[in-house]
Amino acid sequence: MDTLGVVVNPIAGMGGRVGLKGTDDKLEKARALGGEPRSPARARTALRSLYSRRPELTVYTAAAVMGEDATRDAGYEPTVVYDPFDGNESIDSADPGTTAADTQRAVRELLERDVDLVLFVGGDGTAVDVARVIEAKAKEASGEPTPMLGVPAGVKIYSSVFAVTPRDAGRIAAEFDRIESREVNDIDETAYRDGEVRTELKAVVPVPVADDVQLGKQVASGSPDSLATGFAREIDPDRTYVFGPGGTVGAIESELGIDPSPLGVDVWRDGEVLARDAAEAEILEVLTDPVTIVVSPIGGQGFVFGRGNHQISPAVIDRADEITIVATDEKLDGLEQLRVDTDEKAVDDSLRGWVRVRTGRFTTRLCRVV
Repeated sequence: MDTLGVVVNPIAGMGGRVGLKGTDDKLEKARALGGEPRSPARARTALRSLYSRRPELTVYTAAAVMGEDATRDAGYEPTVVYDPFDGNESIDSADPGTTAADTQRAVRELLERDVDLVLFVGGDGTAVDVARVIEAKAKEASGEPTPMLGVPAGVKIYSSVFAVTPRDAGRIAAEFDRIESREVNDIDETAYRDGEVRTELKAVVPVPVADDVQLGKQVASGSPDSLATGFAREIDPDRTYVFGPGGTVGAIESELGIDPSPLGVDVWRDGEVLARDAAEAEILEVLTDPVTIVVSPIGGQGFVFGRGNHQISPAVIDRADEITIVATDEKLDGLEQLRVDTDEKAVDDSLRGWVRVRTGRFTTRLCRVV
């Protein structure tokens, strides 16, 4: 690879910690609730990882927070090919206001420069925008589509075109020597906020081959009923429980008489729901020590924190003296290891290592968090 195209969706992930489960059509609400940009920092991490290995690359990007800032911070002198701000140097990086159309226009300009790889920063919605332009360009030119690679920054990461972490993305971009076809998926955010997952295949695109490109999300079958029964029998009425999203944790909540928010975070103590489908601030407000966080890894990917449960932020994790990971054996059979990606290295490091995952009423399995 000699040339790289970089595009950052600066609003991706802003809805996560404030409990919106995405930012599509919810940007103003995310801002009002105190949502903060997540993509710029993750873009810098990925690009610094890349620069340490390939400082000589020719880099094309969009202006300001859409790529230029992070690219320059990493050490590159990029060529700006698209400016959504019309040269407005006073743009507030905390309030970027870009749209899917800006992402698509930026990618078109990158492809006009015949870049060898499009490195994008965002979530599944951004992946769809990038993939559609790449497919359209290949069709117009009757040629092969340009490879793309995602730096995970959104709330939803269902597509198999993302590196596991931003640092991995930089390394993969620097070192890959072959590509393979991978799926771009997205979900209906409105249905997602109502607790229903509706996934749809949006594109099939070339992606660099590497161990650290994540698999698409899989939904484990198999009943967690015995696990839920066992957990409920051991509940401590003097503890506050933070229940993460997912069917396995939801089964535990149901066993406790809670109406779970399947894709949200609930807080419960001694028979009382203190917060339902809560944002980070709401969780922190109702916590009373001691605190147990109960989470289940995402099937096929293994993420315990950092995918779909951003409300359980580093600040929330710091309040917990106990973290319980639950999963069926079937789900764990499809995972080589568990993963964390909270945006704070110290927190991630504290979570890594060997842990016991509860798999049934009386059973556990030893798994490694990386």
